[in-house]
Amino acid sequence: MLLPMSSQNVIQYLQEAGLCSSENTTLDQTELPERNKKNYNLLVTLADNRKLLIKQECSLENHETSHELFNEWLFHQLLQQFPVIGNISAIAPLVLHFDEENSILVRNYFSEYLELEGFYRHNDIFPTEIATVIGTTLAELHRATFQRREYRDFMATAPEGQFRYHFYNPAQGIDSISPEIFGTVPTEALKFYALYQRYESLESAIADLAYEWNPCCLTHNDLKLDNILIHSRWNQLDNCLVRLIDWKACAWGDPAFDLGTLLASYLRIWLSSLVVDPTIELEESLHLAMTPLEVIQPSLLALIRAYLDAFSMILEERQDFIVRIIQFAGLALIHQIQETIKYQKYFDNSNLCMLQIAKNLLTIPEQSVMNIFGVCESEIISPLAKLHKLTQPEKEQQLIRLYYEKTRLRGC
Repeated sequence: MLLPMSSQNVIQYLQEAGLCSSENTTLDQTELPERNKKNYNLLVTLADNRKLLIKQECSLENHETSHELFNEWLFHQLLQQFPVIGNISAIAPLVLHFDEENSILVRNYFSEYLELEGFYRHNDIFPTEIATVIGTTLAELHRATFQRREYRDFMATAPEGQFRYHFYNPAQGIDSISPEIFGTVPTEALKFYALYQRYESLESAIADLAYEWNPCCLTHNDLKLDNILIHSRWNQLDNCLVRLIDWKACAWGDPAFDLGTLLASYLRIWLSSLVVDPTIELEESLHLAMTPLEVIQPSLLALIRAYLDAFSMILEERQDFIVRIIQFAGLALIHQIQETIKYQKYFDNSNLCMLQIAKNLLTIPEQSVMNIFGVCESEIISPLAKLHKLTQPEKEQQLIRLYYEKTRLRGC
């Protein structure tokens, strides 16, 4: 990285890149926070009221970058190369410029759109129309790229002089614990790591999830609610309600991972509203939530049904698809707890509740389907089975494991 971006040189940089003229002077500049502190973000409003988001990837300790912005630019190129997915309005290209040498990416910023997570939390409503559009959009992306080698090979392109693995398995447990952890995390957070190691069934479930990971289409890989934009006039529009953004983690992957990550993002709204106290049992805390799960459930059901209606073929390939979505949701919740500890240096009883829910999603996913969606797996699939002549998934005999090979695939 040769040119550190700042509010002092950003206008000159945009002019030299041909993104604005000398007459098009800036009206406003705002530095935006990056949640994981990997990028420096600057929002620039130009004289013609256009807004541009300038992102620069920060160097790591070894003065290298993780090439996440390159990956987002690569996805932009993919949309140009393959109109089949480029014409999906919700994932229409936003990128205007990429400077690989300085790790700078410039994209359009839509002031008429809001982050969906903020919309949900501020309004405390969960319209099923929004969830339906998201499910259909995601299904269109997965279906269009399913088992298509040209998409897989395109996204395997590496930066100049670099090497890239074709596949990255995101089904990983928490990092290995070393003595250094005592100086990097809050004392109260040590309970999380102690409980995680105590639950052998949890480690075994994550290992099985990693072993059965099935990369077969193009996936977003970071599909949280704050990476989805909703139009401020969503209830007055017939189309373009949502936009999926931040494709820096996009890769060839397992479609159940995208849905599981998104499901976990919805569940965090519920879990973050719990009334927690050491004297209150978990079940009571769940019932006292300020945003009850029952309020969110219709959107969760609309999301999964819209997805499966648009991409029913996935059930023929993976009859355990819904169960795997539930398990990936549990894994995403565990990763969220770890991120909270790492970046916010924070851990409390609400995180303990989240860990218990995550454990249930991973270790008893069949039972958790009913708890999360409000209906059983067969009720989710049955309307599709009648319409598309799908076979119902066979119910396996529920047996309790007597032994877990703790070291198997640990850390994978």
